[in-house]
Amino acid sequence: MKDFKPKYSISNKLLINIKEIGLLTGELNSKVFPSSVLVKLEKDARALSAYSSTSIEGNPLPLTDVKKILKSKPENIRDSEREVLNYNTALILLDERINKENNIKISDKIICDIQQVVVKGLLLREKGYRAEPVVVNDPRTRQTVYLPPDHQDVPSLMTNLIEFINSNNKNIDPLILSGIFHKQFVTIHPFVDGNGRTARLITKLLLANMGLNTFHLFSFENYYNNNISKYFKNVGVVGDYYDIKNNLDFTFWLEYFTEGIVDELKRVKKVLPSYQPRLEDHHKKILKYIEKNGSINTVEYEKISGRKKATRIIDFKFLIDLGLIERKEQGKASYYILKTN
Repeated sequence: MKDFKPKYSISNKLLINIKEIGLLTGELNSKVFPSSVLVKLEKDARALSAYSSTSIEGNPLPLTDVKKILKSKPENIRDSEREVLNYNTALILLDERINKENNIKISDKIICDIQQVVVKGLLLREKGYRAEPVVVNDPRTRQTVYLPPDHQDVPSLMTNLIEFINSNNKNIDPLILSGIFHKQFVTIHPFVDGNGRTARLITKLLLANMGLNTFHLFSFENYYNNNISKYFKNVGVVGDYYDIKNNLDFTFWLEYFTEGIVDELKRVKKVLPSYQPRLEDHHKKILKYIEKNGSINTVEYEKISGRKKATRIIDFKFLIDLGLIERKEQGKASYYILKTN
């Protein structure tokens, strides 16, 4: 197999999308939230991703049911519920890995491990890439529209794709690289089942790995699910792999891919104010006291608020998490001032 050399052009539309993503990401990454609010944001984003990504593949569960399932985690479940739980588990595992490691390189093992999580309890098949031929049918007509590469060629095609991604992470814009991975993965169709879900999960890993710290907060799968036909039209290919492989152009897909990220980041920006924690009167007393006197300690705060020790600690931590104040000194000598940077 020859090395993977994808064809694409840097169109004006693609450049505009990449620039806008940079601006939106910088703005969102500058937001500071208390840990309790971040937990809620992350749970909601995971629920939306699990719902959207499985819905794309035909899962009938509405978002309200998905949230209930993720909250209760029932033991006796149908396949549709298992799909949702599996996707949520994969998101959590990726999140944990991202928090532990920097600049994660994708590999056959990471990809196959994620696919195993996605199809756990749904397939009784061998692990690893497929060892049999498959066809891709139009989800609406059920007619065969694409013949993926022979299973004997899958390992080398995946090796070429992985090497291309890992060797170009400093040479090619990360958004372009992530988009190329997504479409080429779907084109190769390396598994019997779980290809779409695995492609979207690894794409999320690449986006987070390459600087999109809003990974926890946004669901780019949501954009695809809002118009599934358009997603399949853009990400999918038609015909026989061996007839079309040399003429495959990624430009239109990359425009659509980055457009989806812009759309989702704008949605996140729009809903964020509803998550903004409200400052109560006792919080405002702390800030006003510091503005007038330069600082405040726990004794001074007790005098002006009458709050008990345990709640005073929570109040200060809340304002620290918001990035409004900072603590100076330790123990009994500690005091709080307004945060200036």
